[in-house]
This record gives sequence, C-alpha cells and structure tokens, in this order.
Amino acid sequence: KSRVVSGNPPAAAQVKGPAIQEWAAEGVLANIDAVAKAEKWDANLPKVVADVMKYKGNYVAAPVNVHRVNWLWGSSEALKKAGVASMPKTWDEFFAAADKLKAAGLIPVAHGGQSWQDFTTFESVALGVGGAKFYQDALVKLDDKALASDTMKKTLETFRRVKSYIDPAAPGRDWNLATGMLIQGKAGFQLMGDWAKGEFLAAGKAPGKDFLCAAAPGTANAFTFNVDSFILFKLKDAGAQKAQGDLAASIMSPEFQEVFNLNKGSIPVRLNMGMAKFDDCAKLSAKDFVDTAKTGGLVPSVAHGMAIRPAAEGAIKDAVSQFWNDDKMSVADAMKKIASAAKTK
Repeated sequence: KSRVVSGNPPAAAQVKGPAIQEWAAEGVLANIDAVAKAEKWDANLPKVVADVMKYKGNYVAAPVNVHRVNWLWGSSEALKKAGVASMPKTWDEFFAAADKLKAAGLIPVAHGGQSWQDFTTFESVALGVGGAKFYQDALVKLDDKALASDTMKKTLETFRRVKSYIDPAAPGRDWNLATGMLIQGKAGFQLMGDWAKGEFLAAGKAPGKDFLCAAAPGTANAFTFNVDSFILFKLKDAGAQKAQGDLAASIMSPEFQEVFNLNKGSIPVRLNMGMAKFDDCAKLSAKDFVDTAKTGGLVPSVAHGMAIRPAAEGAIKDAVSQFWNDDKMSVADAMKKIASAAKTK
C-alpha cells in the first residue's frame, strides 16, 4: 500500500477476492486482457472464478490455484478404534460417528479457536444444512430474509452441536496443530480446507490409508472455493510490462499449475488439466470443481475472503465466533447479531 501511494508500485502482489475490485477501483491496476485472450483464460476458467479476476469486464489478476474449503478430514486410526466404518455423508451420520469417537475416549472434532477457523466450520455447516442457494442468499448476498430464516436457525443449532464435540484446549490453537491431532490418532475429524492435506503429506501419511477426505456433511454437490491470485499494477516501463505479461501467462500455464498445486495441496484453477500425478483427494476435488461450476454449486468462501466486503466479513466472523464461544447466547440473539453485522459498510 505504501509503495502504491508513493507512486512506486510493485509489479505484482498476492491479493484475492473482493479486495481485487477494491484495488482496481483505485485505478492502479493494469489491464491484462491481451495475455488472457492469447492464453484463452475465458475458456480455461469457470466463469464464477474469472469474474473474481476481472474489474468492469477486464482481467486485472491472475489466479494461481483453487483450494476447496468444505472438506471433512478423518483419522483412519481414530475412526477404526471407534468403530466408524466410513466418512459421514450427512450431519446425522456425523453426530453418530462423533458419539462413537467420544465413547472410545477420543476427541471427536479437532478445532482451533480462531475466528476464521470458526467460520470455516460455520460456512460448511450452512452449506450442508441449507444447500448452495441458501449459502449464496445468506452469506454472499447477505439477504435479510435468508439471514432470518428457519434454515439459518437450523444452521446455528447444528453449528452449536458441532462445538459440543471439541476439546477444552481448542481456544487459540492453530489449525495445523488441530490437523496434528488427527495425524497422531488423538482426534477423529477436522473441518478444514485442503491445505490440511499438506500437513498429512508432510508427516508421511497417505490419503485413503492413514487419513480420509470427504466433502463436509451434506455438501457433496457443492464446492466453497478459495482462489489465491496476483494483481498486476500499472507500470510505465515497457520491459516491466512485458515481464508482467510473462508472469501472468506463466501462472496460468499447465506446467506451473501442476507443479505448484502438487506442492500446495490445492488443485489447478485451469479446467482442462490432466490430474494423473495428483492424489485421490485432489482428483475428487478437481472433479467436483468442474461439476459444480456447471450446476451453480461452486460458491465463494466467506471465511477466506472470497465473497463479501472485508468490513462486513470481519463483523460477521466476530458475531459467529461470539456465538461459538458463548454457550449462553441464544440462537435468536446470534441471528440478530449476524444480521446486524451484515450491514457493516
């Protein structure tokens, strides 16, 4: 920010979601349509993702990857010990499995107490309870009716029930330490984006064997996305402009998309990529990414800055975390707090 204000902007910066449009509205971003046209970005990106990269119809950012946020991770060791045969597909199945884990003396749900982690769980519950349309209406459009609906009430009740299965040491815990509880076989489940997979792989664990991945309960036909991207600033030097174009083209190239995402745990943002080198969790993610892009089930993650203005996002996250942390707060009061936070400008 200080470099842009002083007239010496960087060539590129990692920025994502609605913040891209906020920068573009300041008139400081370069139009990269020439590269996007030459490289056929419109054909190689789902429209819902391409739109995030554009301002007034022109590309101003290059997408790097796609993280799926609505994952449920399972510890094979813990689930086996508790007699849980498969990953739950519904919230009822999830709570039944959680009860078995509890009875076996294990922590059913590994969680870290930070507002973005609370909201990562909350948005997966909302998507699983209400479906993609409710998710869009309530959490992306911030529609008053949806925020005051029975579906929102049921979402908060289910969310509170999830909370009853975490351990007392959760507040302040980092997400990767929560993943570590699954790796050690101390906890059964974690609701977390696919960056958690990087922790399992780094610990030498194999997907399908040591750990399991499934869409969060009720969300198999939906996909909450978190796309990392680079915005490119207006520069005067022709050589620097050419380098920016080369950077943008490289980021979207199949070679970069493969090698970067194999290391990050995410999947390529390009639609026509070969997935032969990727593991089963990534292959499922890629298939669901393509399918949901056609059905309207591909929705932006609120928890990860992809959906709404930063001010409203922060206020809603705070309201949801207050409810998560205060067992005495009623669902009705939480609904009022969230609805009022949604109006934050």
